[in-house]
Amino acid sequence: MTMANGRNFTSKKFRGEKIHGGFSPIPWDVLDSKAYLKLSHTSRSLLLELARQVLPDNNGRLLLTSKYLSKRGWRSAGVISRAKRELLEAELIYETVMGYRPNKASWFAVTWKNLSASQDYDVGATKSFVKGAYKKGDHKITSLIPRSGSNKTPIAPL
Repeated sequence: MTMANGRNFTSKKFRGEKIHGGFSPIPWDVLDSKAYLKLSHTSRSLLLELARQVLPDNNGRLLLTSKYLSKRGWRSAGVISRAKRELLEAELIYETVMGYRPNKASWFAVTWKNLSASQDYDVGATKSFVKGAYKKGDHKITSLIPRSGSNKTPIAPL
């Protein structure tokens, strides 16, 4: 198969190349949402760390602890805390278990996937989880007629 840019993905140099491990899909619907586009770069990076953990059966048991993230290059608990708060406010993530000191970590879920079943979530967490909550601020253009009206003929078909 030859691509428009001249790359040939069936050539010998690509045969047999394997990529080990899984992958972290984030739908374009998420990446194009107002919630995502308003995020700081730090919050976007933290969202990637969460997406890295998502498996078919663990959405709701994702970690954002300093201990876990330090192994992935995160050094500041304050930076993690601010980015986490921003992701929660944008409703791109949801807290299923509220952690407490000294040894109980919070658990999170991404809101573009269904919540995985678990009896270990905080009371009410399953009922209050909203898949797609990050979309609430997104509005599609339904008409090209200004809300204030127009004396002119609209340019959009009716």
